[in-house]
Amino acid sequence: MDRMEETMMFKAVGDEEISAREILQKVYAALQEKGYDPINQMVGYLMSGDPVYITSHNQARSMIRKLERFELIEELVKSYLQEK
Repeated sequence: MDRMEETMMFKAVGDEEISAREILQKVYAALQEKGYDPINQMVGYLMSGDPVYITSHNQARSMIRKLERFELIEELVKSYLQEK
């Protein structure tokens, strides 16, 4: 088979896998650093889907948008129930 016909995978530099838990923690920290109430801001984003609730500080907005909102909510529920 000709090499040009093979499927190849391309991964951008700095495009490493990051878990939902890590994203939530980093976004929380970025919101806190900017003086926002992280819980209120994150709930606003999760309820509305509007990214303006999340600061762009430390790439928090682009990070949180890497996952669907249901994936973030799933991580939150899973974490909450595992602690009980």
